[in-house]
This record gives sequence, structure tokens and C-alpha cells, in this order.
Amino acid sequence: MQHFKTLSSYLEYLELPPSEHPMLSIFNSKGDGYLPCPRESSPPITNDCYTISFKKYVKGNLNYGRTKYDFANGALIFISPRQVLSWDKTVVFEQKGFSINFHEDFLKGTELSQKIKKYSFFSYSINEALHLSPKEEKQIETIVENIENEYLNNQDKFSKEIIISQLNTLLKYANRFYERQFLNRIEISNDLLEKFNLYLSEYFESEQPVENGIPSIEQIAKKMSISQRYLSDTLKRETGKTSTEHLHYYLIDKAKNILLQPKKSIAEVAYELGFDYPPYFSRLFKKKEGISPKAYRKKYNLN
Repeated sequence: MQHFKTLSSYLEYLELPPSEHPMLSIFNSKGDGYLPCPRESSPPITNDCYTISFKKYVKGNLNYGRTKYDFANGALIFISPRQVLSWDKTVVFEQKGFSINFHEDFLKGTELSQKIKKYSFFSYSINEALHLSPKEEKQIETIVENIENEYLNNQDKFSKEIIISQLNTLLKYANRFYERQFLNRIEISNDLLEKFNLYLSEYFESEQPVENGIPSIEQIAKKMSISQRYLSDTLKRETGKTSTEHLHYYLIDKAKNILLQPKKSIAEVAYELGFDYPPYFSRLFKKKEGISPKAYRKKYNLN
């Protein structure tokens, strides 16, 4: 897989104009203009840059990730360094909006270099873009204009500090808007929880736990065609519990039913659920239920 270590080599590969700064580039359509179009297709690639893009697709729909979206109202997209990217030429479209690309070293020595890693939306799959309202769109565009003005003017010793301050503000607003999007997508959240539980039900009713062990949240999310971070964030906001907590509670409920079969030992119950080490199963059970699996059996007189 091809990897680009510098911003200039990445932009050259994309067939986009060179940047005014070795570690920062900004493309902004403004008014009746359009964003420069990158190369029409690419196999999987990676690079060392962050990308923040706001795209409006004026002609046609785009299969974005695994979902078909109409981007008439625009979508804000976040891409982190070393995230795998690929696209094909199946969709013909013209782009309005903006695209900010900056090398991770551009943030070195600043508070944002660590803070940016805490924004979970940089870990989302690309079918989980942030959809902006017209008011939100205007707020973001104002910040981008401030960044662009600093970028295009004669840069001095204050320029980088001002640009990073504006980037910090942009990310704070994006975080607020993502919170709004999660709150307004209860149906999607409920659907995710149903799909999550359905997957667990099908998995643990099969022979897979014995053969492959307990599935990781990453594996479950991949089967659901979403990212691990998005799954956990959505379930946490809707139910107050993370995806790992939901998995543990499912395991404990399943264990209770199996423990009521007196002929099976505690170790056999653990192995049936996919635990590699029965003591770990016993510790998790006691942590969640307050009593050990053995005490649970005794409570129901099933020794």
C-alpha cells in the first residue's frame, strides 16, 4: 500500500494544486466556484495528514462508505493520519465546500497536538459524516474563512498560532454538532442496539464461541459495517453503557441460563461462552452480579 509522508507528495498524488505552506493546504470553493477535483480513482493509500472537509455534491448521489447519501445540505468529514483511503470513478459530481489538509507535525509543540486525538469523530468510518444544518454550516464557514485569510496573507510569526487557534475552535464546534446529531438520531441508535444484540444472539447460538472465543468490539462493529468508536459512542449516548458493557451484560445473562444446567461445571460454562480462562469468567460474573457463579448456583439450590 502506498504511503505519503509529506503533504506535498500527497497533494501531488491527488493531482491537486500545491499548497502555500509545506504542512498546510486549504481549498475553498466560495460563491459560484467549485473545489478542484482530485484524481478520479485510487487504490488504498495512507498518509501522515489530517483532513477536514465540508462537501456538497451538486450532481448526483454519492456512495459514501456503505451508505448512499444526498449531500444537498452538506457533510463534514474528518480523516486522521494513516487512515486507509480509496475511491473509484463510479460517481460523477461537482464539489462545493472546503478542504483543509495539515500534516500531523504542523501541530507539534501545541496543546492541540494531544487534544485532537481525543476527538472521536476522527476515528469514525466515512459513512458516519457530520451533517450540518444551514446555521451550523455558516458557523463553520466563518471559521474556515478566518483560517484561509491567515493562510493566504503574508505569514509571520503569529500566523501558525492564529491558524491553530481557529482549528481548535472549528473542532470544538464540530464536537458540539456531533452531540446534536447523536441526540437527533434516536431511531438510528435504537437500530444499532437491536443489530448489536441480534449479532450477539446469532454468534452465541452457534459454535463460534467455542471455536473462536468471545468476539471483540472491533469484530462486531466490522460485521455491522460501522466503526468501533462510532458504535461505542452511539450506544453510550443512547443507553448510558458502552459497547463493551453491553457485551459483558449479554455474557452474564447467557451464563445465568447455562449455570441453571447442574450437570455442567463452572469451567464448562466458561468455555462454552468463549472464555479462554475460567477464572476470568468467574471474576467478571462476580463483578457484575456481586456473587460468584458457584454462589449463584447455590442460591438456586443447583449444586
